[in-house]
Amino acid sequence: MLNIRTYPLGPVQANCYLVSNSDKECLVIDPGGEGDKLVRQIRALNLNPVGILLTHAHFDHIAAVDTVRDSFKIPVYLHKKESSWLKDPMKNGSGRYAEIPDVIISPADYLIEKEKILELGNFKLEILHTPGHSPGSISFVFEDEGFAIVGDTLFEGSIGRTDLEEGNSKLLLASIHDKLLTLDEETIIYPGHGNPTRVDIEMEQNPFLNGF
Repeated sequence: MLNIRTYPLGPVQANCYLVSNSDKECLVIDPGGEGDKLVRQIRALNLNPVGILLTHAHFDHIAAVDTVRDSFKIPVYLHKKESSWLKDPMKNGSGRYAEIPDVIISPADYLIEKEKILELGNFKLEILHTPGHSPGSISFVFEDEGFAIVGDTLFEGSIGRTDLEEGNSKLLLASIHDKLLTLDEETIIYPGHGNPTRVDIEMEQNPFLNGF
């Protein structure tokens, strides 16, 4: 059984997830800020990170990538469509806000080009391409464990915004309907911000999905 720890980090409190197994291996998903604090926490838990997975490349989900990568010498996984965003503050959004320093991150080690099963360490998960919030948004589905980490695609009672770089509301709704709402209804959804929810709850109660 996997352990999921949630850490809201950075100026807009994006959720970073540490997913760990009984062997103390862990995946670091969306380290969006406060890198030194996150590294200290990982070490305090005696976890052994094996990779950094990014749901997408907006600044609030990537700002601590290099700190974590350099501290543990682990690879970073990102969708190919956003490979250039890591080093481009205007694309990753940090350049749009005067109060936020420009976020410039070294290139990802592995670029994801298609949906697939990823085996990393002793972890096995499915990668789904769920564009709309951004063109390279992906969701990580841990089917055997009954949960999915979906970035800013779907939230408790809401959906991702589409007014940023290459956002597309039609694609977003299609991603949610075709990829996320087709998961087992009891699948727990861990979003990029806010509280976890469940597929059946969003199917029944999310006002943005009614009638789609």
